[in-house]
Amino acid sequence: MSSLQFDIAHLLSGSLVLASFMMLYQDRLYALLNVYALHAGVLALSVAWQAYVQHAPHLYVTALIALVFKAIIIPVALHRIIRRLGIHREIENVIGVGLTMMAGIGLVALSMVVMLRVTPGADALAREDLAFALSVVLLGLLIMVTRRNAVSQVVGFMSLENGLVLAATGAKGMPLVVEISVAFSVLIAFIVIGIFLFRIRERFDSVDVQALDRFRGERR
Repeated sequence: MSSLQFDIAHLLSGSLVLASFMMLYQDRLYALLNVYALHAGVLALSVAWQAYVQHAPHLYVTALIALVFKAIIIPVALHRIIRRLGIHREIENVIGVGLTMMAGIGLVALSMVVMLRVTPGADALAREDLAFALSVVLLGLLIMVTRRNAVSQVVGFMSLENGLVLAATGAKGMPLVVEISVAFSVLIAFIVIGIFLFRIRERFDSVDVQALDRFRGERR
């Protein structure tokens, strides 16, 4: 692999982590969905570049799936769900944005230290892609933990799955049947989540998970 190919792969994987931080920073739902679409678009570019570098044509299918389903269909569908539910546009955070960003930086540093130490025998590209992928996964979990709105938690889950796809492609790809199965599993999960959002809104007149906790009597 040439130095230029490595640098481009490194840039795209790092851009995915940067997009995760952009999602972590957002405090409005529409902006969050737009950044998620960017996140999925960067993932599609990264997977397509891995397909070129690894000479693995089947990864182009993964890149196309990420572009069509994750960067276009899912964000558009979530925009429509928000409009139909009449959800307020501001996102309520469990902790402040500053503390959340600091926690995110700590998780990225932890991912780099852990992954680079446990994969000393792997090639440089796979090691760094796995480190970036773990960072994306942990930042997705952080989005889910620090957001009270159910829609933003769905976005965190989807970004987490993007990190898993990056890890799979960076580790010399994965079988095409697995990629298609994962894509359809995510699509089905998204449909189920959408149905639950409508039911939650209909029953509780809110998608704030804190309101659901109060209803169950867990918080007073």
